[in-house]
Amino acid sequence: MNTPTLENKRVKLLPLTLDNYHYLLPITQEKDLIYYSPSDISTPEALKNYVEVALEGFNTNTIMPFIVFDKLKQKYAGSTRFGLINWKNKVLHIGWTWIGNEFQGSGLNMHMKFLMLQYTFETLEFEKVEFRIDERNQKSRKAVEKLGATLEGLLRKDTLMRDGYRRNTCCYGILKEEWPNIKATVFKPF
Repeated sequence: MNTPTLENKRVKLLPLTLDNYHYLLPITQEKDLIYYSPSDISTPEALKNYVEVALEGFNTNTIMPFIVFDKLKQKYAGSTRFGLINWKNKVLHIGWTWIGNEFQGSGLNMHMKFLMLQYTFETLEFEKVEFRIDERNQKSRKAVEKLGATLEGLLRKDTLMRDGYRRNTCCYGILKEEWPNIKATVFKPF
């Protein structure tokens, strides 16, 4: 399995590696960038560890990590990935997404998600995409709902955060048979 390069007129998603992750260092210094995540990217060492963990998952065929390049601004914007890839059941998660403040609200995330959903359903021919979001993270929940994902349930106190808090996680999903309608409506301009 190789991590593909996914690209349209607005964004390029390239494989995240130990050779390119350093482009993200300035973004990781933004305050509360991944406040609702159990991950740590706050120092160069923490970011390198974050990438190494993603690459370990890549080596076991359970993760495809990406570095995000905004073609409009001609800048690296952040990171995202396919994770918890279940090849047998044809289900994966899209997440671990973070982009710098200057890219938020610019439409970049919609372009990223379009490419990722299209690849999942049309190339990999998977049956389902899941998104897991901290219940408190209203901004991310609204963004996923805007994609046409359905709230499927709440996992209570399932994730330990860095500060010791146990968060509740909202589980959202998009099914393969829902994709054609979502593509034709939500992503019509694409």
